[in-house]
Amino acid sequence: MSIFFHIPTICLELRLLHTPFKRSLLPLLFLGWIQTISGQAVETGGQDRWFSGSIHATNNGISLIPTFMLGKPASIFYLSVGSAKLRFEPEMRFSLQGKPWSFLFWWRYRFIQNNRFKLTLGTHPSLAFRTATAEINGQSTELLYPTRFLAGELVPTWNINDKITIGMYYLYSRGLDAYATRNTHFITINTHISKVKLAKSYHLSWKPQLYYLRMDQKDGLFFVSNVTLTKEKSPFSVYSIINKRLRSSIDRSRDFVWNISVAYSFQNQYTKK
Repeated sequence: MSIFFHIPTICLELRLLHTPFKRSLLPLLFLGWIQTISGQAVETGGQDRWFSGSIHATNNGISLIPTFMLGKPASIFYLSVGSAKLRFEPEMRFSLQGKPWSFLFWWRYRFIQNNRFKLTLGTHPSLAFRTATAEINGQSTELLYPTRFLAGELVPTWNINDKITIGMYYLYSRGLDAYATRNTHFITINTHISKVKLAKSYHLSWKPQLYYLRMDQKDGLFFVSNVTLTKEKSPFSVYSIINKRLRSSIDRSRDFVWNISVAYSFQNQYTKK
């Protein structure tokens, strides 16, 4: 619940942060805020704890729903803190100039987890940011304003073997502002092929997905492919997303979207006594 208490304050501050200098400080300020919440989350519950995350730099920021993109270089921060069952996993997206793009405050619970089948339930409040031009003291100024959403997800996954999994993903998002998309349904069927050895210590993973997207009265069918190249014992990886529209009546859905990204990942496990 503490996240909801912080959101109004963040929204107010972001409305005021419209100068280039202040926008450049946003990633650092927000990371400090997330670190405070993460620290509070770690202090509750059982004994085993994880703190992990990754930092991504990409030539083209692509959204959680891959038919939508920022259209410019972006930085993305993923954090995960919690136990084997319950985790807090915020996602923060910015342009490289420090301008916020979207914040998702995920809570995920691993309802079922065994060698063959996993079922994860998740929910998040989120903020997507837009810009508007207003005249202040006779000068045209760019203002940042948030659009609020509340969403839930259902993620079943079946392990075929240690290299192949199949699954589906369902996300429902409700827009809380009058100008937002009110109802979004995002459904994917996916396969994940991992640990494909290339040369020496390099491995490749591939995740093709077919997904259906419905936003209010408009819908579309799309194909997306995620390819990741990793090196053993290296925290760095390279990955690419390719999204192709098969059919769509959704505004702003592009026929073809792609990017290439570099990621730095870290993970820590410890025991609370």
